[in-house]
Parts: sequence; structure tokens; C-alpha cells
Amino acid sequence: MYLVIGATAHFGRQAVEELVAAGVPVRALTRAPERAGFAPEVDVVRADLTEPETLPAALAGVEAAFLVLQYGMDVAPLLAAAGRAGVRRLVLLSSGAVVPGAERQPDVIAQYHRDVERAVEASGIEWTFLRLLFPAINSLTFAMQLQGGDVIRAPYTEAAVSAVHERDVAEVAARILIDGGHAGRAYDLTGPESLTQAQQVRVLGETLGRPLTVEDLDPEPVLEQMSRFMDGEFLAALFALMAQAVGKPAPVNDVVERITGHPARGYDRWAADHRGDFGG
Repeated sequence: MYLVIGATAHFGRQAVEELVAAGVPVRALTRAPERAGFAPEVDVVRADLTEPETLPAALAGVEAAFLVLQYGMDVAPLLAAAGRAGVRRLVLLSSGAVVPGAERQPDVIAQYHRDVERAVEASGIEWTFLRLLFPAINSLTFAMQLQGGDVIRAPYTEAAVSAVHERDVAEVAARILIDGGHAGRAYDLTGPESLTQAQQVRVLGETLGRPLTVEDLDPEPVLEQMSRFMDGEFLAALFALMAQAVGKPAPVNDVVERITGHPARGYDRWAADHRGDFGG
């Protein structure tokens, strides 16, 4: 049995679909099974990482699990339960902000994810880390703006990223879960190209058939406003990562192709796949 934790989140849902397509037994962990909406062959179980007593039933008979964790989640109860259940492999979706080999990480995002990685390493269960920095789904934040016009306003529009399609992340996770052979490896996942946010908007405009333009915003007022509704330290770290990405190409590698057997999907493919999210 293959378990996806965080199964209704981005990456988790796609991983469930990839495992179903591979014809292997799949279990999806969610706090609200009645709203999960998975295929009939998926074993949907109710469990909550903050309620350790719900975990043994979800982990029973599981060989390998994909962990898509909410930022800030305490992973210790899950790892203890997985060890008792005899889970053999864990694939963790981590952050590309992690600096390999650094005792102290540069920001709260990297530090949280590295702390989770260390806990997984100490669990005694075979592990693989998938480090992801800028997923293409970040562009979904543009959708609300496009309801009111053809201008995207954002800070750091010249920040370059190698945006990763969520389907590629899911395929990589599924292959590692099923095939094994990646124990003790940490992979940085990238898309096939480096594009600035402004270039992404141009691609999105071509896909939607709309003359989209961008307006670069002063980051400080945006950060202040967003911090009223979200964790301020998290946002400050995210903005700092974007600032560091301005004016230099984003790293690109072939990890997706080496593991899945096909090149990573480009941002144009992502835009086409999400046309409906933008009213296209």
C-alpha cells in the first residue's frame, strides 16, 4: 500500500492520481474524506497529524508514503507512528530554500524544512527528499487580478524562477515510492527553463489570448499588507528569496527527466493546463 499524506493539497492530489494510473494500491490521508473526491479505487481514510491516535489505522499495511506537510506542522508523531507500523520508505516534499550542509539555515522557511528533514533522517526509515523552490502554481495568485483587467501587479517581477509543474513533482514522487532506489538522496526539482515573473505573465497572456502587462510594485507596502493575514516571518523569508532571484537566471537541472523518463513540462504547458483557472 502507498500512502499520500496531504492528499487533498497541491502535489498530494496529483500524486494520488499518478499512483492510481500506475495500478498500485493507494491510500489517501485527509481530515475530510467526504470532500476528497478521489477515484473509487482510492482508499480514503480520515486522519489528522495533530491527532496521533488517528494515525495507526492510516499507516497499517503501508510500504511507502509521500509527505506533503503544512508549513509549521510537527512531524514527530507521524514519524513515530510510521516506525511502529513498519513503513519502509518516505518521500518528503521539502523546500529548495534549504542550504545543504548549513547548521543554521538562512530563514524560517529553510530552517523549518531542514528540521523536518533531520527528523526524517533520524527516524531510521529509508528517505528521499524532493526540494522545491518555486512551483508554477504560485501563478494562481494572478487569477484574481485578471478578473478586473489585463494588468498583473506584483513585487519582484524581474525575479527569475525555474517554475515546476505540479504534475512533474507528483510523477517523481510516485516513481520513487514505487521503484525505490533513491534512498538517502535529496533532489532539487526544477522546470526546464528560467523565466522571470514578467516573462511568465507574457506566456500566460499568449495562452489566454489577452494582452497582459506587468507592473512592478514596491515590496515593502505589499509585505506589510500581507503580514496582516499571514505569518510575517514566513512572508519576509519568501520576499527575501524573491529579491535574491532578481537579475540572475534560475538554476535548471534534469532531475525530472532522469526519474520520470521525460523532460520537465514547461511553463507554457502549465499555463495551458490551467487555462480554466484564469477564465480562459
